[in-house]
Amino acid sequence: MRPPDFSALQFRDALGMFATGVTIVTALDAAGTPVGLTASSFNSVALTPPLVLWSVAHHTTTHAAFARGTRYAIHILAVEQRELAERFATRGVDRFAGVAWEPSADGVPILQGAAAVFECFNRSQYDEGDHTILVGQVERCRHLAGASPLLYHGGMFYTEHPLGSLAATAERPLHK
Repeated sequence: MRPPDFSALQFRDALGMFATGVTIVTALDAAGTPVGLTASSFNSVALTPPLVLWSVAHHTTTHAAFARGTRYAIHILAVEQRELAERFATRGVDRFAGVAWEPSADGVPILQGAAAVFECFNRSQYDEGDHTILVGQVERCRHLAGASPLLYHGGMFYTEHPLGSLAATAERPLHK
């Protein structure tokens, strides 16, 4: 194996060329206090059983709550939720102050207005590099029909499609 021939900044910039959706992951810490963070490291794993994954940096203040907890919720943000994404990415603020949410059946904070929500059991996790990869088994999910997702690319949020509205035939070509 050869060492990288690029800097950490070059690697980050190259990764930024992959457009992603934006999520907020929420849970309760050991004291029962709501915690959450903005994450773009979300992916589907399997339909049977229904599995998703995401990752959290070891240095985050919420790492222990997610790594030791049994349940969390992943919210795919709608385009209107950019300010919420920025708030949950900001250190040193009360991320839940003034935010509309309700507890799930398991007490996990569920944010209102998300394009989709996946309520997960913390099935497994793997420490790799400076992150923990969490695999969640989805116990409940829901989505808002017709919601537009908030996208992130090249270090920027995209709140409007640069080409305008999509044609009706292009909106969901694989799903009828």
